[in-house]
Amino acid sequence: MKYHKISEIAYLTISLIVFFDIIFLKKTIEGNIPLLILGFLSFLMFLFRRHYRKKFNNRKNTN
Repeated sequence: MKYHKISEIAYLTISLIVFFDIIFLKKTIEGNIPLLILGFLSFLMFLFRRHYRKKFNNRKNTN
């Protein structure tokens, strides 16, 4: 289960770096739409992974 927690942290790190880059280092968002999509998808993957990790841990603990 350690792999799932590491992948969550990786997705969150990617999204934070992308959003930091867009907010503070880029002048306009128009040319960075693919980067914005990547950041948004990585944040959604973080939430997805966290939800299912907790779900599987709860199922494992009830047995």
